[in-house]
Amino acid sequence: MPDPVFNEIWSALSDPAFKEFLTRMFRIDPGHVRRKFYERAVSCGFSPALGAPDVIRKARGVELIQGNVPLPVVQQILGHSTPNLAASYVKFSDEDMRQLANYFIDKETQKKTSARNMFFGKISAIRKGDIQSSVDVLTIGDYIITTVITNGSLERLCLKPGLLVTAEVKAPWVLLENSETEPKCSAENRLRGTVSLIHEGEITTEYVIRISDGTSLCAVTSRETGSRLGIRENDSVWALFNSFAVVLHVE
Repeated sequence: MPDPVFNEIWSALSDPAFKEFLTRMFRIDPGHVRRKFYERAVSCGFSPALGAPDVIRKARGVELIQGNVPLPVVQQILGHSTPNLAASYVKFSDEDMRQLANYFIDKETQKKTSARNMFFGKISAIRKGDIQSSVDVLTIGDYIITTVITNGSLERLCLKPGLLVTAEVKAPWVLLENSETEPKCSAENRLRGTVSLIHEGEITTEYVIRISDGTSLCAVTSRETGSRLGIRENDSVWALFNSFAVVLHVE
């Protein structure tokens, strides 16, 4: 529950007028609540089944995943917990996950950016040079995203290991390689994924690639290049982007 909502409810329950009811708070017939959900669904023009609380919950989960929210954060928002998944992300503490969950709850509808690809994680390493620095971001899916920024930006953003950040990459900066083996190229960031969607326009072709942790990447090529690559939906491809194409944001 978002903090503002919690605080509002807590303030109302603290009112003396509610004191006498607190001993039987939330003693509500579950069947009555479910029937109210059904009634609201029908009044909105949906079938009663689509108004069931569990269906709404699942729909919200699908909406978050389709919005490119990493699966572990979706689980945190929905209150799910699976031991094997938790073991896969031991590098992120419970507090880290709470911060990431709050980030999406509060800002997923407010974020204004033209970048299609966003990675959320924590800084795992910083290698400082004389003019620029290399920064590694460990994502929730256990990927390393590398970026190079100026030392001035490093100091201005107060970057340090363990800090939670967002790494963004514009779709035209993502290159695709249709090969089985990992490409030998100068792109520091190389991610393997499956093509889930192809949208062909008159000039350009847009590809959506889903990597193993459920994150979707968008790549845009010219239509001529897309035809030459011969990539089809469900093909396994490499998504490549240079460290200079990554922009860091600190929330």
